[in-house]
Amino acid sequence: MPNNLFDSKVELKNWPHSADAVKIIEDKEYKKQTIQAYTDGSKNEQGVGSGVAIFVGKGLVAQLKFKLYNRCSNNQVEQLAIAKALEVRESIDILENSPHTVTMFTDNRITLDSLKNVNSHGYLIEEIRKGVYIVERVNWTIEFSWVKAHI
Repeated sequence: MPNNLFDSKVELKNWPHSADAVKIIEDKEYKKQTIQAYTDGSKNEQGVGSGVAIFVGKGLVAQLKFKLYNRCSNNQVEQLAIAKALEVRESIDILENSPHTVTMFTDNRITLDSLKNVNSHGYLIEEIRKGVYIVERVNWTIEFSWVKAHI
C-alpha cells in the first residue's frame, strides 16, 4: 500500500464527533474482557509488516499478518493492525451470554496518544475511530491498553 494514503489527513467533514472518544485504559485498570486483541507492527531490514492475535478467553481464534510497503512507518503498521483487528471482531463467535467487551493491547504509545488527541486526524487514526464507532453502535464496549514493550 502506498505510504501517502496512510499519511493523508482526513477532511473536516469526515471527522467523528469529539464525544465519540476512544477509551484508553492503563494496565492497572485492566479487567478480563471477552475478546483480547494483541497488535504489533515492525519495520526492520527484512521488511515492514504487522500482525494481530485475537483471543476469546485463553483460546486463539484469529491470527492476521500483513506485509506492507517498505516506506510505511512503524506507527503506520501498528495502526493498520489495530484497524484490521476491529474489522475481524465482527466475525468472531462468542457465547450468547458473554459480555460484548474487547480490549486492544498495543505497545505503540504514539498511536494511543493520537487516538486521544482530538486534533489528530490522520487516515489510519480516523479508520480506527470509525471502527470503534461501528463496534460500539452494536452494543460492544471497546478499550485500548498500552503494553510496555520489554526488550
